[in-house]
Amino acid sequence: MSMLTHTDDQGRASMVDVGEKDITRREAKAEGYITMNPETLALVAENGLKKGDVLAVARIAGIQAAKQCSHLVPLCHPLMLNFIGVEFQLEKDKNRIRIETCCRLSGKTGVEIEALTAASVAALTIYDMCKAVDKTMSIEGIRVLEKSGGRSGHYQAVDDGR
Repeated sequence: MSMLTHTDDQGRASMVDVGEKDITRREAKAEGYITMNPETLALVAENGLKKGDVLAVARIAGIQAAKQCSHLVPLCHPLMLNFIGVEFQLEKDKNRIRIETCCRLSGKTGVEIEALTAASVAALTIYDMCKAVDKTMSIEGIRVLEKSGGRSGHYQAVDDGR
């Protein structure tokens, strides 16, 4: 296993110096799920909640979150993202919404944290907009699906049938 990159020789938190890295095209995809009662999922699908279009608001929240990563995660570099995508799949057979995010840039550091943050905040927004009708919701399975670019190369998560 490799050494942690965000600590110095004394084990103190430290921001990674990416100044000497090459600029490459980098992309990361992440996913997460929010499970809810079937009636709640139907309300989301029918746009029947008083707070408005849940998925439209969650998409915007995810995009905003990816852009704010360096303000939320202490050692995260501020990045000039070229693309942020947030998509939803209503999985009625599992009473949940699958969230998939994608972040891209040409830069010196990866975008995994941005993709993960977008998925997390999109899920939190769905929770917030639905909590008045469903207190039993759960957020789970937030993970990196794939990343490319940079020295560490390509990574793809194993399909575990979630």
